[in-house]
Amino acid sequence: MDISGIDQKLNDLARQLAASLPDGMGSLKRDVEQNFKAVLQSTLTRLDLVSRREFDVQAGVLQRTREKLAALEQRLQQLEQTKP
Repeated sequence: MDISGIDQKLNDLARQLAASLPDGMGSLKRDVEQNFKAVLQSTLTRLDLVSRREFDVQAGVLQRTREKLAALEQRLQQLEQTKP
């Protein structure tokens, strides 16, 4: 998801949170919505997140590393068995 998509999701979530406030707080809803959005953005920036693409790349690297390790373990086992 790109930055504009994330920003839209934050706006939607902040709007939903503000809409859940009681009707008597109508004049405060806009301020509360902005505060919700600021808190959500602040929290997300503190999280150590990666993009889906970067995650997929690293998952591929890990998979290839596991395959190489398995091949090396198998080769080592073969060498140990042929050792006099």
